[in-house]
Amino acid sequence: MTDRMARGYVTNIQRFTVHDGPGIRTGVFLKGCPLRCRWCSNPENIRPYPEVGVYPDRCIGIDRCGFCLSACPEKKTGVLITENNLVTAINRDGCARCFSCAGACPANALIVWGKLYTVREIIEEVLEDLPFYAKSGGGVTLSGGDPLTQWEFSLEILKECRKHGIHTCLETEQHVSPQILKTVYPYVDMVITDIKHMDSQKHREYTGAGNELILRNIAETAKTGMPLIIRIPVIPGHNDNPENIEATARFITGTLETRVRQVQLLPYRPLGTEKYHSLGLPYGMENFRLPEREVWEKSILSLAGQLKKYGIPAVAGSSSPAG
Repeated sequence: MTDRMARGYVTNIQRFTVHDGPGIRTGVFLKGCPLRCRWCSNPENIRPYPEVGVYPDRCIGIDRCGFCLSACPEKKTGVLITENNLVTAINRDGCARCFSCAGACPANALIVWGKLYTVREIIEEVLEDLPFYAKSGGGVTLSGGDPLTQWEFSLEILKECRKHGIHTCLETEQHVSPQILKTVYPYVDMVITDIKHMDSQKHREYTGAGNELILRNIAETAKTGMPLIIRIPVIPGHNDNPENIEATARFITGTLETRVRQVQLLPYRPLGTEKYHSLGLPYGMENFRLPEREVWEKSILSLAGQLKKYGIPAVAGSSSPAG
């Protein structure tokens, strides 16, 4: 039985997406992620709880407004940090996360990332696009962060989707207990996951964790026979060398026995930097300089070609394979 009143934190429900699974889809982005990838473009989904993002360029000035300062119950401890008459940051160690400041801000200079939803509220929104799913072979994709950080909430969403005959796709880092996967998978129609690097030490250097658990889980996922999409975020200087792609190809053809619907090589793009600053988080690729477009495009096509030599269905960029 589905617990329609189960609740979890979501940052966005994005309708009419076409890149994260087959057909027209609704993407539900949940907060929380076990990894800390340097290139992550969704830092608002890293922490598992709601938080305030600060955008000083939107602030109209505390002399003309100041509503946030008045609303903050911790005003005496200087939680809201000001400079040049603008709110520029938050002392997050002293913040009670009541979000009164964001609620009082008329200019959206303070916004809350993460809203508490019930399963029923999410499904009500999802069902509005049921005709589009039926015509296009689409459905719902749970993403993040990693939706399995809130796996019990994600499970209830998946159950409710199955109840309504909606195709489900799960985007997960696979850095999770195998038992959670076994519990969730009966309600999943497709899995999208990453292979960020085959060398565990390099993986840890760029994501904060080794890859042993991830690769074991991917292998077990492949055994289910469920459609599996593997994505490789191509990070220049990290995992874009032929040796790593060769190791990836051997893993896919050997351990996974080529039970992969598609391998997508995704170009790194410096997205989300403004969100990092707003959340007071360091951006791990701050000083990285992206090569010229023709350089990285040529590199990705070459890496895709290397995978194709093994009979692997590799593409440059994302697509919407049939479920």
